[in-house]
Amino acid sequence: MTDSRQLIDVALVAWFALTGLGAAYVAYDAFVRTPEMRVMKWGWLLVTLYTGPVGAAVYVLACQEPAPGAHEQFVRPLWKQALGSTIHCLAGDASGIVFAAAVTAALGLPMGLDLVVEYVLGFAFGLFVFQALFMRGMLGGSYARAVRRAFLPEWLSMNAVMAGMTPVMAVLMSRDMRAMEATSLRFWGVMSLASLVGAAVAYPVNAWLVAVGMKHGMGTERVLGAGGHPIAVERGREARLAAAGTTARGAATPETGAVADTRGPRGEMGAMSHEMPRIAPATPATPAPAQPERHSDGPEDPGVPPAMVHGGMGTPERPAATTAQVAAVTILTVLALGAGTLVAALGGDLTMRPGMPAAPASGHAAPGTGMPAMPGMPPTR
Repeated sequence: MTDSRQLIDVALVAWFALTGLGAAYVAYDAFVRTPEMRVMKWGWLLVTLYTGPVGAAVYVLACQEPAPGAHEQFVRPLWKQALGSTIHCLAGDASGIVFAAAVTAALGLPMGLDLVVEYVLGFAFGLFVFQALFMRGMLGGSYARAVRRAFLPEWLSMNAVMAGMTPVMAVLMSRDMRAMEATSLRFWGVMSLASLVGAAVAYPVNAWLVAVGMKHGMGTERVLGAGGHPIAVERGREARLAAAGTTARGAATPETGAVADTRGPRGEMGAMSHEMPRIAPATPATPAPAQPERHSDGPEDPGVPPAMVHGGMGTPERPAATTAQVAAVTILTVLALGAGTLVAALGGDLTMRPGMPAAPASGHAAPGTGMPAMPGMPPTR
């Protein structure tokens, strides 16, 4: 037992040494070389700190600019756009979860209550800071409006993240209470593994949210600016829609439903939308009849592709999700969260508190005591 624990400690030291190197590399490349939006620069750095060398490797494969001026084309594929959305979600949610775990451990709260607090703080930090505050320029300019627009997609993402993180944290911490203390490497090791599992569970949900326009993927600051497209662009678009007596449901170019021309007025590459590349017709097509729920209002700034200036609700070629589809995804994420909680309850002990002795590998701790099961007796739950 001692040898195995020592091996775990050595592995954790090596893991976090690689994490430090990876985080330093991502920080330098993201803030110096790659023209990603500022919030995503911080997102990648935080996620690399949480997921170690895995996060650094994913950054290189999905976001790092491969050549000068090539970032926009490089991040265009939908799988990378969805990955960017997942990273943005995980950076906010996991930050709140890790902070909550450290605080609840210091307060000596039982693991079951700890998980509830982690969910609440993780969702609050993801919604009110990483989504509404940092992305308000792309969500209407108004903080209150940004909160309303981001609430549902952020909640769906949070359910998926927590569905993956909950069982990992509960099961592993029940077997080693040192993993509940933020001063222990094992705490950070559990959080790192939990973040990886949470990201894997959340990715399909974010892929769907990006595909139907409910969330943004990765962009570039060369055209969008360091914090997203200018607020004046969004306000101008909404003013035109209000004057027409309509509600914003999306934006797309009439020819392609996505980005018709990815080059700005100086021939620079424009920012990518979450849409896959499409080829515009060779000859101008006859304008289609007006669609009252999907508009193609272009930006006031010609350097901002129209597909990036929208309320996030689909395009003519990839329509917005129906109410039934949103309800179905909502049910699936709630079920996933419930399943993760059930695994946590069956595989861990939600009554245990920091400082209690953990159960040995041969048995589970008795509920509320942290004492190992008696020899010859079946494990208790």
